Amino acid sequence: MTVSARTYPIGTPGVPWGETERSAWLAQREHLRSYESDVLSVIQGLQGRCTVIRYGQLDYGTRHYPLYAVKSAGWRHDLPVALVTGGVHGYETSGVHGALRFAQEHMARYEGRINIVVAPCVSPWGYETIQRWNPQALDPNRSFRHNSPAGESAALLRLLASVHEQVLVHVDLHETTDTDESEFRPALAARDGVAFVPDVIPDGFYLVDDTETPHTDFQSAIIEAVARVTHIAPPDPQGRIIGAPVVAPGVIQYATRRLGLCAGITDAVFRSTTEVYPDSPTANPEQCIQAQVTALRAAIDFALAHGAEPRGA
Repeated sequence: MTVSARTYPIGTPGVPWGETERSAWLAQREHLRSYESDVLSVIQGLQGRCTVIRYGQLDYGTRHYPLYAVKSAGWRHDLPVALVTGGVHGYETSGVHGALRFAQEHMARYEGRINIVVAPCVSPWGYETIQRWNPQALDPNRSFRHNSPAGESAALLRLLASVHEQVLVHVDLHETTDTDESEFRPALAARDGVAFVPDVIPDGFYLVDDTETPHTDFQSAIIEAVARVTHIAPPDPQGRIIGAPVVAPGVIQYATRRLGLCAGITDAVFRSTTEVYPDSPTANPEQCIQAQVTALRAAIDFALAHGAEPRGA
């Protein structure tokens, strides 16, 4: 379903949604792909190469979603941790499959150098329905906080409680799609009872750094690596990407912790949110997955090369 630039078919303009509107929105969601076939089958195939851990379950009506992560088989408590998260927004496909591909093909090469935790599909209902929100019309990527109302976010926070202070580097894998502008931002405006202000979808890959603890050299190293795989998003005529000033080629900043974003859930020295553009006429699904994998490798390699210790270590 798409909408015009200024209207959304659920709710009354200027009035925040109540239970009636949320129920109407949920009733229109369809299950278009399988978390079990696309994600859980791959995780099961990693048994023996990685340690597979079940960290929770989401129960939505008659559908039940076990939550899994994988971590280094040779976990050492004297090493820092690299955290990889994908599918916080379930519709952002290359984030899920980029995390899985990294676990399949590259995770083992870091054994003995850094511990790795990969949570490849934080929002399985969103993955199946190709949605940004969960069934309560909550955005998991605005819900990473104490007593989170989003089950997806709360489960991941519980998983990380024991390693929180050891995380050195965290990369959260996302996409910016054309449907952000045609569906998801109009839905957000309607849900919150505010006017929808159209914006421009950036054509290319970019990163979101943290305004409170920026590391431009870290972000730029990732951009340099990914530029060999896909094109980097240029700024708009105002020098911005999705409304935020560009601080380095392909890099903007958000207040990740204040906004409840996944990238702000630890005190990692190095943090980044990737944004792949899958709707580019010059990109294909495999290229998008490779961009995510390349970003992960560049981020972890940078953190190891610069030898910073995790906070609390």
